[in-house]
Amino acid sequence: MYYLSVSDTFSAAHRLCGYEGACSNLHGHNWKVRVGLKTDTLDGIGMAMDFGIIKTILKGILDKFDHAYLNEVACLNGMNPTSENLAKFIYELMDKELVNQPAQIFEVEICESDRSSVVYRHA
Repeated sequence: MYYLSVSDTFSAAHRLCGYEGACSNLHGHNWKVRVGLKTDTLDGIGMAMDFGIIKTILKGILDKFDHAYLNEVACLNGMNPTSENLAKFIYELMDKELVNQPAQIFEVEICESDRSSVVYRHA
């Protein structure tokens, strides 16, 4: 099995609804998102999947959030924009975009700071 990884970033503001603490106030992060893909096959030149294609797909997804107030981003449908919820949402969007590609989504990691991250993997 081959595991591929691509990262990108976006900057956004949010507030955590229902949370008792400072993060219930409006604040922002420079989020780092890493997607992990997997495949057991290589193409004729020995590549699992072109990193450029993966980067383009991820950028298209993250552009929806960049410089936005996540609590009001339409595609999130009122979801509480926790790192956990964002990781799962990005996973699901990547999964749809990779339907006709040779690799499948394996995990999404979101870092909201250098010291805090969450990883989502579908069971």
